[in-house]
Amino acid sequence: MSMISISHLTFSYDGSADKVFDDISFKIDSDWKLGFTGRNGKGKTTFLNLLMQKYPYEGTIHSDEQFEYFPFQIIDGQKTSEQVIHAYIGEYADWELTREISKLDLNEDVLQQPFGTLSKGQQTKLMIAALFIKDNRFMLIDEPTNHLDARGRQLLGRYLRTKKGFILVSHDRTLLDECTDHTLSINRTGIEIQKGSFSSWYENKIQKDESELAANQKLKAEIRRLKNSAAEKADWSDRVEATKIGYGPCDRGAIGHKAAKMMKRSKNIEKRKLDAISEKSKLLKNIEETENLKLTQLEFRGNRMILLSDVSIAYGDRTACSHITFEVCPGDRIALNGSNGSGKSSVMKLICGDSIQHTGIFERNPSLMISYVPQDVSFLKGTLDEYAEEKKIDISLFKAILRKLDFTREQFGRNIENYSEGQKKKVLIAGSLCERAHLLIWDEPLNYIDVFSRIQIEKLLNEYRPTILFAEHDARFCEKIATEMINMGD
Repeated sequence: MSMISISHLTFSYDGSADKVFDDISFKIDSDWKLGFTGRNGKGKTTFLNLLMQKYPYEGTIHSDEQFEYFPFQIIDGQKTSEQVIHAYIGEYADWELTREISKLDLNEDVLQQPFGTLSKGQQTKLMIAALFIKDNRFMLIDEPTNHLDARGRQLLGRYLRTKKGFILVSHDRTLLDECTDHTLSINRTGIEIQKGSFSSWYENKIQKDESELAANQKLKAEIRRLKNSAAEKADWSDRVEATKIGYGPCDRGAIGHKAAKMMKRSKNIEKRKLDAISEKSKLLKNIEETENLKLTQLEFRGNRMILLSDVSIAYGDRTACSHITFEVCPGDRIALNGSNGSGKSSVMKLICGDSIQHTGIFERNPSLMISYVPQDVSFLKGTLDEYAEEKKIDISLFKAILRKLDFTREQFGRNIENYSEGQKKKVLIAGSLCERAHLLIWDEPLNYIDVFSRIQIEKLLNEYRPTILFAEHDARFCEKIATEMINMGD
């Protein structure tokens, strides 16, 4: 066991006036299993890179540990997976790697396949297993779930639960609860550490936020009272000055001087009180304010929107899904459940109107209007105004929703292609919420999106109960939202 010590860390990117970190200090025990959470774009990956000494910074980072980062760079994806792992970690015993990958449900045959031909989920599991072969390393694991299905996330959680000495950046609450014993969070005023899983940290944060909100309201009321009192005293002072001309020569000087002295002392006391209270109110900045989102869905006149009966989809010799049967009616919130490659996206694209070869019966009400959020965000480019114009949505509403999803006004002036992956996903969701539609179809909408925004979206869907068909590997989200689960198979 050793300590990783961060002292007075300050960092900003070249050319940016905003500091990512400003004079932060804390310590980490190298045996801890740390879950790392915070809003999109607040510096989680940046902090891991600072630990890896990738950027110059002010302050000190002291550690006797050597850090390893996931995902590590693959130089040649045409080499076998075994060669790729060997090139990165050096010498190792074959049985060690075989033991580790078996815990993640990988067959050792993958070691002889070109790394680039493996699925993204297989690549993720293989890289994590390889990192944990190395002895005496502190692991920095940056969002490993983006290419893992529900079963893959369960396996990863169980695997990491047997390990120690890591920081896990993830927005998957179930995974964080499964394998972490401390929580590292980036808040509005810095970084804090708390013992316990994500759920215990979040419950404590809610209680703390409520307490701070109540205290802040009291302080604001006291500030208003003091300002009103100061205004009244200023008015009284003016009236005293105006009436001094009614006193005699002796009285005017004595009374005027005494009144002025009392007034000055009173104003100084209240000014000190006001300054102290105002300063205290500035300390209450750590509240993670998440405004409620709103949704107005078009009313559908009819009983059934979509029908699939015994539908199968294949691409050449590869079967995407077989014998899928379900219907979508107004008020349904249906989750498509299945592993990666089980045909969830194909079914959603078929419903949205893509030309996809299939067998079986597929019927879509001709009057149905759909709002679709795809998995892929790479096509996004240009400005928010251009995106809104293309989608024919109200730009003011669109930006208001993005503000509630923690976009800053500075981000409104940037091109979308320069956003983080989480911010791009928020653009798609905000756009969908602005569209006039009877049915939402969302394909893995939460990829890369921070925990606080996930909770906002959950609240929205539970409050307004729109008709929605979705695929999502976040188990907790599915439990809270879905009224029906359709099993798409393995």
